Amino acid sequence: MSKEVIVLPGDGIGPEVISAAARLLNYVGSFEINSLPIGGASIDKYDTPLTDETLQACRTSDAVLLGAVGGQKWETSDPEAPRPEQGLLNLRKGMELFANLRPVRPSPAAYEASPIRKELLEGVDLLVVRELTGGIYFGQKDRIRHTDKTKDTAQDTCEYSWQEIERIAHVAFRAAQQRKHKLTSVDKANVLETSRLWREVVTDVAKNYPDVELNLLLVDNAAMQIVSKPASFDVILTENMFGDILSDESAMLSGSLGMLPSASLGKEDSPGLFEPIHGSAPDIAGKGAANPLATFLSVALMLRYGLDSPSEAEAVETAVSKALDEGLRTKDLGGQATTIEATDKILSYL
Repeated sequence: MSKEVIVLPGDGIGPEVISAAARLLNYVGSFEINSLPIGGASIDKYDTPLTDETLQACRTSDAVLLGAVGGQKWETSDPEAPRPEQGLLNLRKGMELFANLRPVRPSPAAYEASPIRKELLEGVDLLVVRELTGGIYFGQKDRIRHTDKTKDTAQDTCEYSWQEIERIAHVAFRAAQQRKHKLTSVDKANVLETSRLWREVVTDVAKNYPDVELNLLLVDNAAMQIVSKPASFDVILTENMFGDILSDESAMLSGSLGMLPSASLGKEDSPGLFEPIHGSAPDIAGKGAANPLATFLSVALMLRYGLDSPSEAEAVETAVSKALDEGLRTKDLGGQATTIEATDKILSYL
């Protein structure tokens, strides 16, 4: 019986990279692939960024592959209007995906695409472990409007429980045990109470992993060190918003957001969500300029962690590396290869 993959193309370049990923999936195995709308595409069709039917289909699938959501078309100042990003947040929450893994391993063949000096990129192999269902993204939000709009106020609440921090910390420590046995926990404990709790819990969990070296780092210092000495990091553990920002910064070590995959995981034996970390890039949508490599590497993560196909995952990763070694460059990497040309090249190496 073939395994079911739900693909959520979404908005902007999402449909283009998901179409390329479907070709890749059909090439490496026999999977039942079903496509459903999310984000702006779902708003246009159903007036909601995520329908109950789509969420249920994702919950009962073997794995979910997402393109991207959002775009200027759906931007609004109306707080009651549906937003594409709500679909992604509700999907993560509805699937109980609390751990987001974002590996960063720049290809030596593409060092020149990064704004970081080559000598700093040598040996970089890090993993950002981001808590995904708590913090300011999911806290209470409030907007107080006045007749005189210059008096408007707004607030977003950042909240974490001991249990939320503890479970993501275990994920990060276990990952470190499979890597270089180093974990850097990032917070803002000199200012934020949630960060002080974060630091307390992580330090407590560390007692269960005596073979892992724990370092505690403030987020501003971490942001600086990611570009000044990125090879010093192994596993970076952090909360939702900091993880979002730092993983995007880390993407530039690889030269482009178009190069980084991610895996969002929850309870054991439940489906995961796999997606490139880049946005919907509506300015290049429909022009054939989207880089599909991050989506292909997300497929590799899905094959490994969601579909129990580790040899196929390795084959995809090897094909991407070979293509880069042979000079494949999409426009974001300083080349001219189109989405279709990049896809054809990767398939040729399989």
